[in-house]
Amino acid sequence: MRKLVALALLAPAMALGLPIGQALHRPVPPEANAQLPAALQNVEVEEKLGSKLPLEVRFTTQDGRAVRLGELLGRHRPVVLSLVYFDCPMLCGLILTGVARGMRETGLTLGKDFDAVTLSFDPRDSTRSAAERQRGYLQAFGDPTAKQAWTFLTGADPEIKAVTEAVGFKYAWDERSKQFAHAAAIFVLTPDGRVSRYLYGVEFPARDLRLALVEASEGRVGTSFDRLLLTCFRYDPASRKYEPYVLGVVRIARSRASG
Repeated sequence: MRKLVALALLAPAMALGLPIGQALHRPVPPEANAQLPAALQNVEVEEKLGSKLPLEVRFTTQDGRAVRLGELLGRHRPVVLSLVYFDCPMLCGLILTGVARGMRETGLTLGKDFDAVTLSFDPRDSTRSAAERQRGYLQAFGDPTAKQAWTFLTGADPEIKAVTEAVGFKYAWDERSKQFAHAAAIFVLTPDGRVSRYLYGVEFPARDLRLALVEASEGRVGTSFDRLLLTCFRYDPASRKYEPYVLGVVRIARSRASG
């Protein structure tokens, strides 16, 4: 499996040289990884494309309602999943801001073409915090009324770990800084709750996110032009972006010439 180690410095920990979270686009060299505290050496994303999320696990929504994960992933639409914690001093806010901007700029309709789920991986996070974050990021998204389409969840540690392990999201608590070390990544899921695509960083270009959603939906989202684009673009695991696919372009050119 391709692995992405996601480590960097946050301002409160710079003096100690403690890595806490910006996703890198290449593996950390073994000699550098060996210098990290033992608890942080396995912080990474281990890609598990096709992995099925545990639909039976239960969480609490921002409204205090108990919900089974499968209820949020069984709406016949792809889902943008983000894993954060609500007291994160920097990285999680950047991720969610990037998600809101990327989703807004796709041109697709949240709640009609796709849904979004944000799960806190800190079991200490409260429903109140989830409601506050949802309210803020729905405003950033540009539709404060879309509460049912972008759900913010909290839960207990066993249920949280069932989800993070399913998508290969490995994080660790650092006692010195009282913060989590974790990756900057989001996950695009199929309507039945399988991992379709990983997108990394804190900015999610509209084209990449739109194509990932079209892929995850098996063609039920987007336009015929989007599906045409998928013959011209392929997700490149090295760059972690959708890059031009030469054979696809040639194939289209030939079909137009013969027509």
